[in-house]
Amino acid sequence: MRYSRDLRGYGETTPDPQWPGGAKIAVQIVVNYEEGGENSIEHGDAASEAFLSEIIGCQPWPGQRHWNMESIYDYGARAGFWRLHRLLKDIPVTVYGVATALERSPGQVAAMQAAGWEIATHGLKWIDYRDVPREVEAQHIAEAIRLHEAVTGSRPLGFYQGRTSMNTVALGCEEGGFEYLADTIADDLPYWHVHQGRPQLMVPYTMDANDMRFSSGQGFGTGVEFFDYLRDSFDVLYAEGQAGAPKMMSIGLHCRLAGRPGRAMAIQRFLDHARAHEGVWFASRLDIARHWAETHPFQPRLRPSEMSRDDFVAKFGGIYEHSPFIAERVWDAEMGAVHDSAAGLSARMAQVFRSASDQERLGVLVAHPDLAGKLAQAKRLTTESTAEQASAGLDSLTDEERATFTALNDAYVGKHGFPFIIAVRDHDKPGILAAMQRRVENDTVTERAEAERQVTRIAELRLKEVLT
Repeated sequence: MRYSRDLRGYGETTPDPQWPGGAKIAVQIVVNYEEGGENSIEHGDAASEAFLSEIIGCQPWPGQRHWNMESIYDYGARAGFWRLHRLLKDIPVTVYGVATALERSPGQVAAMQAAGWEIATHGLKWIDYRDVPREVEAQHIAEAIRLHEAVTGSRPLGFYQGRTSMNTVALGCEEGGFEYLADTIADDLPYWHVHQGRPQLMVPYTMDANDMRFSSGQGFGTGVEFFDYLRDSFDVLYAEGQAGAPKMMSIGLHCRLAGRPGRAMAIQRFLDHARAHEGVWFASRLDIARHWAETHPFQPRLRPSEMSRDDFVAKFGGIYEHSPFIAERVWDAEMGAVHDSAAGLSARMAQVFRSASDQERLGVLVAHPDLAGKLAQAKRLTTESTAEQASAGLDSLTDEERATFTALNDAYVGKHGFPFIIAVRDHDKPGILAAMQRRVENDTVTERAEAERQVTRIAELRLKEVLT
């Protein structure tokens, strides 16, 4: 079963984004422009808006206009936008512009463009696409692009739907004209997403450093709380950048929320705090996307989770010596992006091996060749075993060394019933010989457990030869 989510990410060591000028952090501010694009009877919708406003717990009014809700959104366009514009007009900002909202606000669009802000598309309407049919959402995306270009003079190069369906990202990829998608909160750095074999750059957004939490019961109550959170987020990411692992910080603003006087001061205080530090790159999302695409272009790599069963077993069936059933069971279980790395696939194969029956596990042990034994002399080892034994010099033994290994192999198998197994890449020839001399004296229960540990270690090392 294909598991679609990528829980691996960049792992413990993140790539160096190499931000311009050696910046330790990239700060990206989004102004969401949704006013005039929200649910409204006057917009042809079935009910009034009920999302992201001062009215906590508000519910849609089917078939009726909601005067308070509409006027809250009106405030965002009439006053809140201009307050944010005064604060941010000298900074590279990305606007998430709902196409129908932009169409109804020519003055604000002109101000965005005069400030040099990037205007990405925030979809056609500020509505919930959860239950919208795929083909209808696709039509809305196409119309959003058409209307956006007609209003602003150029097509959008970034896309953030916001109130997404499970189809949104796929549709954004399939549209084909976006330099980045932002419907993800999965990371602190951009990353490449592959859809139908085609790479698409994702520039993650934020739900935490976001003024939308003013409109939720567990969110910010005052501008001081908002500033404290922004400052702490900045300080942690800046420190990581100083330590050699720079990140990006996203901040999400809404004209009707952060544009209120009691909250706007938090934005000013944050700007003052960030500007007091060296090595801060204020950038639009398009700036970040283009920098990432140039600095970290997509690199095709082997993705086991996307292979056919036959191809997967052909490639990985020999990882456990002459035991393709391990690879078969791995593929037949849940496979996802986490298994596209050596560590991830090794862990899953070890899990399958440990879950096998006692007789099956013993069969895996017995399938291993003797070290420097007859099969090696006859050159009948698997490719993997040949390379491994050669790495420790077991392919070039003296007659005396060969006789010693043969005697120890015979004694070990005679006592325990399976070959002596060791991950030879972890040892040199004297170390292997010493281990054989020591372990042949162990009881069989102890050796069985050790042999199984060595089998999983051998598999791990083999996978590291194939996968990163």
